[in-house]
Parts: sequence; structure tokens; C-alpha cells
Amino acid sequence: MSEAANRKQVSSEGMKKLEEKLAYLTGPRRAEVAEKLNIARGYGDLSENAEYDAAKNEQALLEAEIMELEATIRNVEVVDNIVTSNDAVSLGSRVQIHFEEDNEDDTYVIVGALESDPLHNRISNESPLGAALLGKAKGDTAAVEPPSGEIYHVTVLDISRDD
Repeated sequence: MSEAANRKQVSSEGMKKLEEKLAYLTGPRRAEVAEKLNIARGYGDLSENAEYDAAKNEQALLEAEIMELEATIRNVEVVDNIVTSNDAVSLGSRVQIHFEEDNEDDTYVIVGALESDPLHNRISNESPLGAALLGKAKGDTAAVEPPSGEIYHVTVLDISRDD
């Protein structure tokens, strides 16, 4: 498998959010944790100082989160929504679908895994539903196989973009 195939996809907007979070963690958040460490050092004997231990643990967790976020940013593929065609579902598409078994309609935006937010109908292109919809055109029906194994069917009613 190629290196590009292993990369998670993210929109320009998603990349901006990742970079903003990294800037916050390496700036104000790191300074806040350093201040907690300084205050805790003032409490005396470090071997019996619970505040110092807690601050050191918080610092270790913060540094781990920063390293993970930096690795994520290095290993994502930014996919811009430059394609304005609404002929087929792709990353960035807003898709109105009909759930055949439930006879209900809903609308989802297909996003990269790092940007998914199911509570706001932003589903990953790697999720069972997102993957089943990719490449489908208006009027197409897709079979979706979730981890539960109970296959369900959806029909694409409309495809648009937020551009």
C-alpha cells in the first residue's frame, strides 16, 4: 500500500482547525501548565508534593497530545473542495439520502475521518455509510453494511456542496 493511501484526508478547513489547536496547545496551554508547575514548586519538598506530581502529569499528557497532533498534521492529505461537480458523491459532498427500510430522509456531509461529527451529520468517508455513498450519483441505491452486519439500503436523493 502506498504512503498516500495510508494518509487520512482532511479539508482545508479541517487542517486549519488542527493547526489552530496545535497553536493553542503549544502557546497558551503550555504556558498555563508551566505556571502550575512553578506554583507547585513553591510548595516545598517535591518528593511529597501532590500538586507538583499532578502538574508534572498534566505536562506529560499535554506534551503527548502535542506530539500526536504534530504527527497527525504531518500525515494528513489536504483535499480541497475544488471539484464543483455534483454528479457523484465525494469528500465534501452534502448528500440527501432516503433510508429504504425506515422510509426516512436525512442529509449528511461527507468529510475526512478527522473531521467527522455524527451528532451534526458530518460523517467520515471511511464510515460504512460514507464509504457506501462515495461515487454514487443522484438516484443510485447503496447497500450499507455496518459492523452489526445488518445491511440496509439508502438512495441518493440529491448531491450538493457547501462552497
